[in-house]
Amino acid sequence: MKILMIGSKGFLGSNLFNYFSQKHKVYGCDILNDKNKNYFQVIKTNPDYSQIFKENKFDLCINASGSSNIQLSLTNPNLDYTLNVDNVKKILDSIKDYNPECKLLQISSAAVYGNPDSLPIKENSSKKPISIYGKNKLIAEQLCNKYAKKHNIKITIVRPFSIYGPGLRKQIFWDLHQRSKQGEINIYGTGNESRDFIYISDFINSMNLIVSKGLFKEEIYNIANGDEIFIKDAVKTFFKNRDIKYNFTGLIKIGDPINWKSDISKIQSLGYKTQINIKEGINNYLEWLKKLK
Repeated sequence: MKILMIGSKGFLGSNLFNYFSQKHKVYGCDILNDKNKNYFQVIKTNPDYSQIFKENKFDLCINASGSSNIQLSLTNPNLDYTLNVDNVKKILDSIKDYNPECKLLQISSAAVYGNPDSLPIKENSSKKPISIYGKNKLIAEQLCNKYAKKHNIKITIVRPFSIYGPGLRKQIFWDLHQRSKQGEINIYGTGNESRDFIYISDFINSMNLIVSKGLFKEEIYNIANGDEIFIKDAVKTFFKNRDIKYNFTGLIKIGDPINWKSDISKIQSLGYKTQINIKEGINNYLEWLKKLK
């Protein structure tokens, strides 16, 4: 199989690139420079995918590009729209015009759900994004569905929840590590907020199942572990056996949901099983942090 991995230099994209390269011929695509012959460099705010698809024929395109910064979407909504909507349209148009047989695996986000009416969240639960980022991810999903129906493009959409693991230099565990160097730290929220964490290798396994077994007929999959982990418990595990003082401020970041737990029965129907639980995953992350300079 010939795969184009868009966003191949990011956390998700690089891990997916490395995994699928062991099994298939994979081409990378991102904004950073790379002299590898199987790599395409594009401009961040105006990527030209048309030439890539015009000169090459792919069996599958995985799109892990775009912004994943909720706070950035608040301060620069136009940029977020460009990265998460306009650029997706460019990919869809390029596939439509030059490589219509290419399947698209679009990585969306659980942010499209916002604060759910009930838990666990199913793929058909109401979509009420509370962040500009979540709204733009939902618009991108709608674009994908439109192109699938109108142009018969084979598309599957995944909605990851809280992915973490070695190499991730943002989000809660990275932030806790960075701020712990300052002594006593303040943490947003009450600690009773919850997330459905999934370790990076489990995320990759779920993606492999979709690539090998998915129908690419506008299916949508929640990607998580189906476990509601309270932030206070995740923080306690992260700081276990370390003399670090912290407290929760009670303040909630704009755009952040309160409680999340995913229904993962759909991805489980393809054979997905959790391999790394939250304690083991955090320990792996801490071991990686120790190796950093």
